Amino acid sequence: MCYDVRVSLNDKYVAIVDYQAGNLRSVQKALERFGARAVVTSDRDRIGAADAMVFPGQGANDSSMRHLRALGLVEPIREFVHSGRPFMGVCLGLQLLLEGSDEGVEPGLGLLEGWVRRLPPGCKTPHMGWNRVSFRQDHPVFEGVRDGSYFYFVHSYYADPEDKALVAGETTYGVEFCSALGWGNVAAVQFHPEKSGEAGLTLYKNFVKLVERGA
Repeated sequence: MCYDVRVSLNDKYVAIVDYQAGNLRSVQKALERFGARAVVTSDRDRIGAADAMVFPGQGANDSSMRHLRALGLVEPIREFVHSGRPFMGVCLGLQLLLEGSDEGVEPGLGLLEGWVRRLPPGCKTPHMGWNRVSFRQDHPVFEGVRDGSYFYFVHSYYADPEDKALVAGETTYGVEFCSALGWGNVAAVQFHPEKSGEAGLTLYKNFVKLVERGA
């Protein structure tokens, strides 16, 4: 599936990965707002040729990984992350970067050592609504976002990377968990920036700036 949109002032485009795991149009609209050409696609060639990638997701670990494999997208996504082009993971798109999940038996993409864990007993799940993010490190995608800003969450699991130096933001809900990751060309968040008002849109604005710079 592929939805082309208007062409921006240059011929660069952002691939939004479509693997039947979420409302992709809202992400596309957020990128378009800042002048990006955003293409929703499951075509591995379109994804491989893109200047940047947004890897969103809502749903379950196992069904999502099976869809990615069936579409032949596991290796293209891995190769894209290693290519140095701007990459942004959103919600499940953060969790799938790790090795596996308490939610199922299918292995994740394995781009990061670590595991996806269920929120602790006693917490109402899913964790749904607004919560603060305390930023722990600088990354271009988070530039200009005030520490302690509120973002919109919908999830029952959270990423627990082995390398804590990669944790860019943390949120407390029964446990203090990683709500943002950042290293090199990669930024990934547990919350939904497209549903998070001005603070969330700032992340997409910053991401589009990286694409324009060819970072």
